[in-house]
Formats: sequence, structure tokens, C-alpha cells
Amino acid sequence: MTPTARGLPEAPPAVDGSIDTGPYQGYVYAYPHKTAYRPLRPRPSLRDVWAAEPSGSLSLYLHIPFCEMRCGFCNLFTRTGAPEELVAAYLDALERQARAVRDALEEPRFVTAAIGGGTPTYLSAAELTRMFDLTEQIMGADLRAVPLSVETSPATATADRLAVLAERGATRVSIGVQSFIDAEARAAVRPQRRHEVETALGRIREAGFEALNIDLIYGIDGQTERSWRHSLDAALAWRPEELYLYPLYVRPLTGLGRRAHDWDDHRLGLYRQGRDHLLAAGYEQVSMRMFRLPGSAGATEYCCQSDGMVGLGCGARSYTADLHYSYEYAVGAGQVRAIIDDYVRLAPEEFAVANVGFRLGEDERRRRHLIQSLLQAEGLETAAYRERFGTEVTADFDAELGSLAARGWLEPVGPGTRGTFDNLDAPGPAEFSGAEPAGISGARVADTGRLRLTAEGLAHSDAIGPALFSSRVRELMAGYEAC
Repeated sequence: MTPTARGLPEAPPAVDGSIDTGPYQGYVYAYPHKTAYRPLRPRPSLRDVWAAEPSGSLSLYLHIPFCEMRCGFCNLFTRTGAPEELVAAYLDALERQARAVRDALEEPRFVTAAIGGGTPTYLSAAELTRMFDLTEQIMGADLRAVPLSVETSPATATADRLAVLAERGATRVSIGVQSFIDAEARAAVRPQRRHEVETALGRIREAGFEALNIDLIYGIDGQTERSWRHSLDAALAWRPEELYLYPLYVRPLTGLGRRAHDWDDHRLGLYRQGRDHLLAAGYEQVSMRMFRLPGSAGATEYCCQSDGMVGLGCGARSYTADLHYSYEYAVGAGQVRAIIDDYVRLAPEEFAVANVGFRLGEDERRRRHLIQSLLQAEGLETAAYRERFGTEVTADFDAELGSLAARGWLEPVGPGTRGTFDNLDAPGPAEFSGAEPAGISGARVADTGRLRLTAEGLAHSDAIGPALFSSRVRELMAGYEAC
């Protein structure tokens, strides 16, 4: 996501802390995951939540929880087939929430914005116009002056909707294509035709947005290296400024053991093929999933380690330095519908408090910074970590970093780099428990410019991220799943 929710799975990662149970444990785009959130008692007022928070560099996120269909791979907080009256009621509630949130903020300045879901362009052109109006007029966000990203789909990327997005300042449009082969789209329970996808892409290009992102999925049933290359080339024909390559996360109902291992190997092979193909085409790798054309980063920028996030909508998260909060989380269709129904009935005063969330102490803030930094290709800047927390990252996470380095998944780069971690001790534990330090001393690499994942480390991002979760977060996530 972009740093915010994207139109693809956010299934909870594995919660056992293991890094050796396979490369695909879960997509970590935020820490902690919503399944670690719990009801806040007492519920703090948003004024108190934001009172000490810097407000001069905020990000704004709007969540629209509606889609025209539910794809077979989807784990998002969304519902299908919402009638017009429900959409109107949702926008009414969004307006009430915006007024309450704006009242809690002291002279906010928004520097980036995103609208996700669901599929925001499920809304009609008139409904999109209303959404933009309430956002700008109530929140005071000048959306034409900041990077603004909006999600769409082939079926909803109509000329009238795209015209609204362009007129209201959208700089980046992201479209979930997943595959350019009709049979693969059907296998992913996404009934679309190649010509519909191409028509939608043509409309997006004609509208003149600064950046186009195309999402593709690898690991679809029946997909081969040849068919994967076909989709990659079809996407590259549009020369999108960004491409996201997502592994399929729908586990097969049968074929455990060796067959599951084979599927992991197959997805890893397709990932490496896609990565190498995009690099050869002139793209730069930003993370395991994200690839972009050099020089196109201005369309959406967000510092996930430090920037505050103001979320509007029943599935949106908000981030302050020490509290992440939202509404109830669900994936099942019945639960999602119930949460949306509750949201649209909330009275104005109900929007003035935080309901469900997670409080981050100093250790969790450090851990979040580590995870969000390491999962980016540029890695973690050790001086920035030291300036923010007053300690060395290599001392705070000695065992975790040592274990990654022992596997050849982590390397120091920049000033003072010696190319290896000196005196690295032992191959490191299979779990990042901290009980068996892997022996990487902060003093040895304190002068290193960055710590970053190697190419193979990036390939295992979906195992590394969940393995770095704290024991407290894992316990909360496991408790949620047991409910």
C-alpha cells in the first residue's frame, strides 16, 4: 500500500514468531496488525489523543469499504453490492466523523493523502464529488496541492469517475489488474476480460495522472513462468510509473506438507523472475512488492516510521506516536456488514473518541521503526534511529539482526562498512525470542550508514516482518484468532 491500505490481501501474518516455516507468513504493511488492537477502556477523547502530537506534517486516509465484487484472494474490510442508500448513509457518517476529528486537531497541515478500500471508485461521480467536498471543506486538506493516491478497478475506472479524480487533484491512480490472462483472472475469482482492463488503462492514461500503478499477482492456480511473463510484459507496455507484485495468499484446502512447500518454491521462483524482469526494464525496487520508474517518487510520499496518520472511515487506522486506533476489524462478510451498519448509525459524539487500538511503549516504537525500515529496499539508517531513540539499533535488536545476517539476509552499507558483521556468532535462532543472542554488537556497526536486507532477504520479507513482531503483539494476535 502505498503505505496505506491497498486493494489486496491483509490477512493476519503468522503469530508464532518463526522465520523458518516458509517465506509467505503475511504481508506486513503496518505494525502492529489490527488483530492486536483491543477496546480502549476508558475511551480517550481524540483531543487528548492528538494534543501533544505534531500536526504540521500529517497524512490523511479515507476508507471506502465497498466493491462491485469480492475477489477470491481478497481479505480486505469491504462489502459488495452496497445499495445507493447505504453509500449515502456512509458519506453522512464520514461527514460527522470528519467534523469530530477536525475539532480534535490543532491547525493540521496535511502533506499527503490517499483514498482506499474496498474500491473508492465504486462511488459514482456525484458521490466522489461529495466525498472530496466534505474532505476539503471540513478537514481543510488542500488535495490539489499534495500527493493524492486513489484506488480503482477495471470495472469502475469510468471516464466520468476518472474526470472527478483528475479535477480534484489525484496524482496517482492504482488499479488492481492481477493478471492480463482471462483464465487466470477467473481462477482468482476476478471475472474480468483483458479488453476491459486495457480500456480502463487507456482511460487512466488519457486522464493524465502523474503516476499509474498496476497491481499483479503471482501464484495463481495454473500460472506458469511463461504466463507470468506475459502479464508482466502486458503491464510494461503501459510503462506504469509503479508496479506492485503480490504473492497469492489463498492457501489450498488440500495438499499439505510437500505440496505446500512446492507452492512456496513456485511463488519464490515467480517473484525472482518478476523482480529481475522489472529491474532489466529500468525499474528500481522499493520493497519486496513495489517497483517504480526512477524519478517518479513524488506522486506519493509517506514516512511510515514517523509521520502521523489521520484516518476517516470505518476501516481506517489513525496513528499517533503512542496510540494506533481504529474501529472493529473483520474479514467475514457478515461481520463487515454489521460493522458498517453500526458505523453509519453513530451519533456525532461517538466520533470524538478512540474506540479500539494499541498503545505503543518505547520498545514497540523502536520495533515498529525497525520493521517498517528493514522491509524497504533502502533499509534502516542507523544515525536516524540513534537520533530518534538515543540508542543503537544493533544493541536494541542484537539477536534479531544477527540471525538475519547469519542467513545472508542482512548487510551493512555506507560509511564505515566492512562488508560483513565482524565476529558474527552462530547462525542465529529459528525464532526471534532474544533468548539466544546471535552476537551482533552495536559497537561494531554503529558507524555504518545503513542496515538493509540483501536481495534474498527482501525475497523473504513476508517471513522476516512477522518474525520481528514482539511477543506481546503475537499473543494479542493469537488471542484475537481464538475468539
